[in-house]
Formats: sequence, C-alpha cells, structure tokens
Amino acid sequence: MKLRPPAVPLITVDPYFSIWSPADELYSEETVHWTGAENIIEGIVTVDGEDFRFMGNNRKYPVITQAAMDVTALVTEYDFVNEKITLNVKFYTPLFTDDLYRLSRPVSYMKVKFENVDGVAHKVSVKLSVSEQICLDKAGDDEVTIETVQIKDGINAVKMGSKKQEILGKFGDDLRIDWGYFYLCPPADSSISSFKDEENMNFVSAEFACEASKVYDILFAYDDIYSLEYFKKHIKAYWHTKGLTIEEAMKEALEESEEMLIKCNKVSYDIYKQGKRSSGIKYAEIISLAYRQILAAHKLAVTDEGELVYISKECFSNGCAATVDVTYPSSPFFLLYNTELLKGMLVPIFKYDESDEWVFDFAPHDVGTYPVVNGQRYGWKSKTLEEYKTKQMPVEECGNMLILMANIAMVDKNTDFADRYMAQLDRWVKYLIKYGEDPENQLCTDDFAGHMAHNCNLSLKAIMGIAGYSIILKMQGKAEDADKYMKIAKDMADSWVKRAANKDGSFRLAFDKPGTFSMKYNIVWDKFWHTNLFSPYVLSSEYLNNCKHINYYGMPLDSRKAYTKSDWLVWTACLAPSDDEFEKFITPLWDAYNVSNSRVPMTDWYDTNTSIMIGFKHRTVQGGLYIKFLEDIL
Repeated sequence: MKLRPPAVPLITVDPYFSIWSPADELYSEETVHWTGAENIIEGIVTVDGEDFRFMGNNRKYPVITQAAMDVTALVTEYDFVNEKITLNVKFYTPLFTDDLYRLSRPVSYMKVKFENVDGVAHKVSVKLSVSEQICLDKAGDDEVTIETVQIKDGINAVKMGSKKQEILGKFGDDLRIDWGYFYLCPPADSSISSFKDEENMNFVSAEFACEASKVYDILFAYDDIYSLEYFKKHIKAYWHTKGLTIEEAMKEALEESEEMLIKCNKVSYDIYKQGKRSSGIKYAEIISLAYRQILAAHKLAVTDEGELVYISKECFSNGCAATVDVTYPSSPFFLLYNTELLKGMLVPIFKYDESDEWVFDFAPHDVGTYPVVNGQRYGWKSKTLEEYKTKQMPVEECGNMLILMANIAMVDKNTDFADRYMAQLDRWVKYLIKYGEDPENQLCTDDFAGHMAHNCNLSLKAIMGIAGYSIILKMQGKAEDADKYMKIAKDMADSWVKRAANKDGSFRLAFDKPGTFSMKYNIVWDKFWHTNLFSPYVLSSEYLNNCKHINYYGMPLDSRKAYTKSDWLVWTACLAPSDDEFEKFITPLWDAYNVSNSRVPMTDWYDTNTSIMIGFKHRTVQGGLYIKFLEDIL
C-alpha cells in the first residue's frame, strides 16, 4: 500500500479489543486503543545478547530499524533489519463476513520470523509484554489477577483481568473494557512471566527463542464472558454458539493459523482487485484500509432466542449503540458482503420501536449506549417529552430504515425480512409523505451542523424512502399500491427540482437559501435503483456544480463550512458520469489520509483545507466508501 495510514491496524476484533499504531514506525509511539488511550504492547528482539525494540516506545532499548510496512485489508506486515538479521512481523484477524464464527471469535494473530543476513548464525529471541491497560478502562483502576493456563500440550497462555469483574457495569464512548480476561499465548516452550514497570503498572510477558526461517505464532485473545446487555438481559458473543471455551477456541485458532493467513491474504487481494478494477489504485487502497475498522466497531452476538444481533458502536461521536444513521452510511459494505449482518443491525431498532417505551410515529435513532442496548439514549437528558422530540431525527431515520429495507430486499431478491415489519414500514412511509417534502426545523444525520429547516438533502431522503417502500411492495406482488407510492415520490421529486434550484442550475442546501450548495448524497439511490425520479440533467448538473467546490482535500459537505464527511464524499462522487470523473473526488480523499497529522483510525469528519480531523474516528460509516460497487448489483 502506497497510502500512509493515519493509524495502522494491529489487533482488530471489536470496539473494546482494538489496538493500533499511531505512527509510521511500529517503535515510534506506544500502541493505543482506537480511542487514543495507551494499550501498550512492547516487542523486543534479542540478537546475540543485545536487545532491540521493534514495537512500542520504551526508549531504554535501541531500535532495530524498520525497513518496510505494508497494510492490506486484513494483514499488517512489518520488516525490520540490522547488520545481522531481518525480522518479519505480521498482524491479522480473520474478520470474514462469510464466516460469522471467526468474525466473532475474539482471537487475533501475530506471526514472527527472522533470517540471518550476514551468513552467520545468530542467537535470537523475541519478548512480548502487554500492559494491564488492555483489560482496564485506565491503568490502576483496579487490581488485576494473573495466572497461567494451558491451551494445548506444550503451549500455555498467560491470563490477565480485573479483580472486581463488574461485567457490563459501564457504558459510554471514551471507554475501555474493565471486565473479562485477556490472554497472551506465545509459542511452545516460551518463558511466561509478569512484572510491574516504574509506574507500578502490571505487564504480562512471554519470551521465546527463535530459529532462523521458522515461523512463530502468537495469539492475543479476549474473553469478555458477556458482550452486551440487550433489553435488560446479558447476552454472549456469537462465537459461543459453537460450544467452545476460550481456551478451546484458542487451540483451534492456533491449529489453523496458516489457513487463516492464506484466507486473509485472499480476501485482501480480492478487495484490492475489485477496487482497482472499479476506480483505480487509490480507491482500492482507501477501501482496503477501511475494512478492519468497519468490522471492529461492531459486536456480533446472539440472543437467548437465537436471534443474531450485530451492534455498532458510534465511535467518538457519542457512543450510541445500533444507531440508524450510522448503519445507513455503513450499509454498502454489508449489502455487498453479507446482508445477515445488516439485518442484525436493524432487528434491535424494530424491537425497540415496538415497545411501549417508544411513543413516536417515526423511527428511533438508536437503542442505547454501547454496550448497553436497552433503549434510545440520544436526547435522553431532555426534561420533557416535547424537548425530547426536538432532539430526534424523524425524517432522517424513517428514510434510512425504508431505504435500507429496500436495499436488503433487492440484494436478497426477496422480501422475507421486510415482510416481518410491514406495519412499521407503513407507519414510517406515511410519516415521510406527511412531513418529508419540506422538512421542518430538525436534525439530520449531520447533526454536528445543528438543526435546519427546509433541508434539501433531507427531503431527498424522504423521497427515496417512499420510492424504496414502493420497490418492496412491487416485489411483494402489490403492483397497484407500489405504483401509488412511486407516483407520490415522483410528484415530490418534481416539486423538489423547482424549489431547490439555484439560478446557475445547481441545487441548494435549503429550499429557502438561494446560492447555497450541499452534497446531495441521498439522491444516489435514484441512479442505482433506476427509478428515474429525477432527470439525468439534475444529476449531471449537480455533479458538475460539485466539482467547482472541491478543495485540496475534498469537497466540503456544504456551503457553511470547509469540513467534509468521507462517506458522503464518496456517495456524492457516484453521481459522476465515468470512473475518471469519480476519481476527481477520490484523489483528494486519498491525499487527506496520506498526509493528515491526525494519527487516528480513519476519521470521517475532517477539514478539506488542512486534512485535520474535526471529530469522529474509527467509525463504521467508512463502510459507505464501498458504495461504488453497489451500482452493479442493485
């Protein structure tokens, strides 16, 4: 990958078990949790009695020089070299969308191999040390327990966890796990130990001798015991459905480590190839970098009734769980690779909407704050019901749900999932018909910009939501009803064109704000669905006007500020008439990630003049970067 990642994925399992390097060299900075809090893993290679660090920033050790780094969708690889040896280190997690067990299994791999480079045999060993930060919200919050457990004959792991074990006792955004147990599993015949550093922080450690050219597997695993509180019940991660203990799952993972690496490489190659064929190398690299982040911001679990739920964490925007307007932008990825995961995101929304607690006739925004999924938290501090209502996104979420359900039906080629929820979909489409043509003062998914009335892009969402409902009805064989709703959508679209038009042929941010502009990303479905609600002139005129507003690092979200959103930028780029035109939007996005001083997992909200993060990181919305591929399958 030529793209310099703003942060490099190392261990990427779920919102709690997620470790990154925020630097170009693995030894330049301490490794961190995606939130930016330190999660130190220290790597030392000893060559003929001399210690060198290759991972972490413990400056009492000199470095073995990093010679290369490469990142693909599922594998991160480093090469280190001195005058005696080369050291190769690989990190990978088998996040396969077609294998829900391994997608959920909380085990991540590291492979180590060295070669002699000077023709002389050398005595080499590797030592890894992991801090208590990996199992506490903050180091020192609680005492930790440490013990050695057997994984298989000749192979032991060291286990570390908080003493209190307050399972699912906290929820929030800038938060790390403080229950369950971390496992470091080194190769056979390793020396396992623990120690405290100068600041009294606990570390577990493993050291093993290496032979030249031999590959050594290290496992990092985390058993959270219970993963989510789901409507007042504690539920487990999906991997438990196989009936294995964490030790048995680790044993299995060890035995298939090479098989998992081969598949990781194949999936990575296929994604890169698909991206390159679609829109060039830069697009291929952007979507490759996003892959692990998208999946590792979710938790796959199963209810007591055996229903699959796939809960997103709204990372560093407020920590909400199962947020509809986060699911919506992330959905292209899951429509491409497994609609069952997308359904698992929507089931909690339908369940909560059916409850007595949700009193509105529009769709909810979320179902909790991760990892507690008991009911909506957005706006929960409101003192009155009326105040609570003003903090909702009624047109936004109704439109999102209807568009998502239509897309699932089209990809699945059946309406089985929609059939379960037609009463709710019917209620939401009626809401859009009543309130969506010219939305009142309210929030949309871009809530950081504040409330706005007469939002043209929000009106587009309502129009496409109604069209999506028509598509579902048509697939159900209800042609007459389908035609009725499509006509409503068409009439609203015709009205939209007249009211949103600027004098130069472009279209406004708000109906009452002439001369303004904004990304009309919601209109992309008219192109992909071939619903022809808008004439080709509208789409081409909007695209040409967008091109006039591209800054050095991309097109701003709208005329109010210089910031943009990466997901909406790529959706807007899909209005382009050709792949070459599409790349006009992709190249500045690639440049932004390549040079940004914001060394965080891919931000989706940044300044188009400086490339600096405004807010948000590690969000699942980067699944929206994959939208270009949907044009060929919907």
